[in-house]
Amino acid sequence: MRALPPLGAAALLMGWSACYAPGGFTVDLPPALPVPTVGCDALDSGDGDGTWYDADGGGACGFEPHSSPSPLLIAAINQDDWAGALPCGACAEVVGPHGAVTVTIVDLCPECVKGDLDLSPAAFERIAPLVDGRVPITWRLAPCDVEGPAIWHFKRGTNPWWAAIQLRNHRNQVAAVQVDPGDGWRSMPRTEWNHFVAEDGLGDGPLRLRAIDVHGAVIVDDAVPLLSGRGVDASDQFPACE
Repeated sequence: MRALPPLGAAALLMGWSACYAPGGFTVDLPPALPVPTVGCDALDSGDGDGTWYDADGGGACGFEPHSSPSPLLIAAINQDDWAGALPCGACAEVVGPHGAVTVTIVDLCPECVKGDLDLSPAAFERIAPLVDGRVPITWRLAPCDVEGPAIWHFKRGTNPWWAAIQLRNHRNQVAAVQVDPGDGWRSMPRTEWNHFVAEDGLGDGPLRLRAIDVHGAVIVDDAVPLLSGRGVDASDQFPACE
């Protein structure tokens, strides 16, 4: 794990400008700026209604449907708490009338109001009988109990002239993904569909990438291959926040 290096004044003054990746490919992304962080005890929380839907693990966060035989403990978050896909891949500790459950946020519930979560059936059954349908809940975001490193995943269709990347299997919320094409770190804008995108591409690769979580921890990889519809292990995992 590496600390986030400070940005030089020259980088802050460059503004939006093109730079050249190895091999001469033009990368048109803005210089990276400092990423706002939050304390370990300042993660989002809410109270509202808990409902359930026929969840399969896919949805607005861009993850694949779940194929494991283990219980599917996931949720869709309401529009007000969506925050531009920031909660995607994060975990939430949910308390209901008859128990508690930890779920992973994988989808958006557009019709839910602020504070609501729409749970998978297996998750809802941990806090109330399915027949109840709608119950009062409280929840707070929390680190995920993941194993192994984070994963760099490239959206299908990624190529040298258009690239969309997301981090998967991460312990903490991802605040930023950045690329260094050879002249310093540059920001990849985040979409509402939970990918960090270079509309004009990043060249053939390999890529120097870093991910920053909401607490300021950083994962850096120096030679990530450019893929399409596939993932590759990162070199590290975000540490538990203390």
